[in-house]
Amino acid sequence: MAVRVQGELVDSFPRFAPEVERGTVRRITVVGEEILRRRCREVTRFGTPELSRLIDDMFATNQVADGAGLAANQIDVDLQLFVWDITDEWGVRHVGHIANPVLDDVPAEDRRLVDEPEGCLSVPGPYRVVSRPDRAVVRGSDKDGNPLVIEGRGYFARCLQHETDHLHGHLYLDRLAQRERKTALREMAESQDEVYARRAARAEELGK
Repeated sequence: MAVRVQGELVDSFPRFAPEVERGTVRRITVVGEEILRRRCREVTRFGTPELSRLIDDMFATNQVADGAGLAANQIDVDLQLFVWDITDEWGVRHVGHIANPVLDDVPAEDRRLVDEPEGCLSVPGPYRVVSRPDRAVVRGSDKDGNPLVIEGRGYFARCLQHETDHLHGHLYLDRLAQRERKTALREMAESQDEVYARRAARAEELGK
């Protein structure tokens, strides 16, 4: 399997990202919590042990929750930062993190919208079809402050857009009609205990 770490192809990569091994699992915030509803603060201090530890914890939390990506406000941290570990439709695994991400505007003539099911670790359980462009380019910085440009297609593009939305205080539920949103929230209430039990079992399996 081809693997891209921080957008660059690598020769080999372990099953679990090294960050997962180092990280501590944190509680994932849930829809209704205020931190998920506001724009996060920019990362201004790079190259610190605290930032590295936060990224490790985000990777560990994402792994235990079987997520594709995770934004900092999903573990109750008010910073513009997200991580990803996701395999796209073409079998390429993408792994990385980005701070202060900004999505490029895709010109209308180059934009192809795709309707695909989407879920969220902060909305445990339900998936709903959401329309998004099939290509995304996000620009920001790595944990050391170096400029970073990440391009995604298909499922990975959806992930980049979904996580950037989080940092602006938006959830995929906001893209649904009111009735569909209510149904999704009802499904979440019915299924979240099962989801939490699954995450707890996964954490135990990974020694987390």
